[in-house]
Amino acid sequence: MAKLALLLSLPVASLGFQQPAGSVPRATAVKAAKDDLVAFAKELNPVVGFWDPLNLADADFYGMGKEGTIGWLRHSEIKHGRIAMAGFLGFCAQSTALVAGEHKLAPYTGYVAGVTPQEQWDNIPYIAKLQIITLIGMLESYGEGAGSPEGYVHYTKGGKPGYYPPIKGKGLGQIQFDLYDPLGWFPSKTEEQLARGRVAEVNNGRLAMIGLFGLLSEGSTPGSVPILSAIPGFPKYAGEVMAPFSADWSFSTIPAYTYFH
Repeated sequence: MAKLALLLSLPVASLGFQQPAGSVPRATAVKAAKDDLVAFAKELNPVVGFWDPLNLADADFYGMGKEGTIGWLRHSEIKHGRIAMAGFLGFCAQSTALVAGEHKLAPYTGYVAGVTPQEQWDNIPYIAKLQIITLIGMLESYGEGAGSPEGYVHYTKGGKPGYYPPIKGKGLGQIQFDLYDPLGWFPSKTEEQLARGRVAEVNNGRLAMIGLFGLLSEGSTPGSVPILSAIPGFPKYAGEVMAPFSADWSFSTIPAYTYFH
C-alpha cells in the first residue's frame, strides 16, 4: 500500500462578516497566530527556527484569512506526517517475508507472494482499492466536521490543529474503536506531556515524509538514494508509483482521451 501513503496548524480566531462584541480584532488575531507559529517552529528545531522562504504564513488561501491559512497549513502538515509515518512503517513491514511471503489464507484475491510493497498494491483487486479509498474518504469527511461532532471546532476557525474527533459509537453504533488509543490503554497525560508529544509528532512526521519518498524514489530509480542502494535486495518497482490505479486503468484507455490525443 506504499502508493496510498502518498497522499503548519495553530489555534486561530473565528472569522465572521461582523465582529462580535468583545472579540479579538482581526489584526491582533493574525499577529497572535503568526507569533505562535514562530514560537512553535523554535520548539520544533531551535537551530533552524522559523523558516518560511515562500511567505506562506502571510498568505490567504481560499479566502480563509491569514490566521485561517496558518491553521490549514499546520493541520495539513500534521496530517501528511501521520500518513507518511504509517506509510514508512507499512513499506518496511511489507518488505518482510512475514507479510510478503506465503500465507495459508490469502489476504486478498489474486495475492502473489514475494513481490514488493508497490506490486502488492497493484495486485489488489480494483473493487477492493475503491473500498479502501471510500473508507479513507469517510474518515476524512468526519475529521473535517461532517456530522457535527460534539465540541468540534474546525482548525481554520480556532480549532486545535491535528485534532480528530472521537469516532467510537458512530456509524449507527458499528464503529467500536477510536482511531487514537482504540483499546484505551494509554494513560492520561498532563498538558506538558501533550505539548512535548505534539512537537515529537511533527518532527517525526517531517522525517517520515522524507523517508517515505526516499523509499519510493530508490524503488523507482535505483541509485537515487545511495544509502538505500547499498541494502541488498532493496525492493525495486518498474511501475508508476504516482499513479495508484495504473495496474487497473489509465487515461490512455479512455475513448475520449484517445480521441483528443
